[in-house]
Amino acid sequence: MGQIIKGKPVADAITEQLAKDVEELKGKGITPKLTIMRIGENPSDLSYERGALKRYAKVGIDTEVKAYPENISQEEFIEEIKKVNEDNKTHGILIFRPLPKQMDEDIIKHVISPEKDMDCFSPINVAKLMSGDKTGFPPCTPTAVIEILKHYNVDMKGKNAVVIGRSMVVGKPVSMLLLDENATVTICHSRTKNMAEIASKADILVVGVGKAKMVTKDYVGKDAVVIDVGINVDEEGKLCGDVDTEDCLERASLITPVPAGVGSVTTSILGKHVIKACKAQNNL
Repeated sequence: MGQIIKGKPVADAITEQLAKDVEELKGKGITPKLTIMRIGENPSDLSYERGALKRYAKVGIDTEVKAYPENISQEEFIEEIKKVNEDNKTHGILIFRPLPKQMDEDIIKHVISPEKDMDCFSPINVAKLMSGDKTGFPPCTPTAVIEILKHYNVDMKGKNAVVIGRSMVVGKPVSMLLLDENATVTICHSRTKNMAEIASKADILVVGVGKAKMVTKDYVGKDAVVIDVGINVDEEGKLCGDVDTEDCLERASLITPVPAGVGSVTTSILGKHVIKACKAQNNL
């Protein structure tokens, strides 16, 4: 029977380090600051925002939320981003995505300053992620996956890692980060044949497709480590992941739950990115 590994201990360990880093920066007269730019009132954005504000208030990272109406024009929003880019007090920017339909993300992603882009929106940070350049900012959720594996002492070196999903939100970036840890990575997607068979050979299985409880025990090899990045709502209106946790527990050695798994680590990673950006911008 496998063990459920939660995100909270990982988040708490990172938060403890964040508090020390902030104290050190404040000793030098610098206060790290994150500016969140949100369009509209998407419930999942608001929930993430609340979690972030609460965590950063504890560690001493300054936060400012700039909320805009759902119908803001692209030109206006671009001007707003430029203002925050130029604000010396802001070290990190988080823009909630997806953006509303009047926005062209392919234009806006070139506007945000790569040095302040905390969630890999800028093509420069995407290129750094792909090339293994550690000065960039990889997306927070895939980075949380790696932090969880490290926290629970899962050795990635030389292991077979299978990633289900190829989006730029989870699949592709987490594959690159696993490669950086010297895992051997296979990416599965909607056109993959014999997906369950391929997945069942994995030492580490990362799932991020957005299909409730799609992954059953047939996908899981004996003693595999399963990381569930999906967030869905089941028929009963409850939050669930892409993995049928109960079903997979008898095969997996370690498995993350939904909720209380990967999602609970992402705000801590965002905080880590803010500290890193603050240090870089102050030549520390």
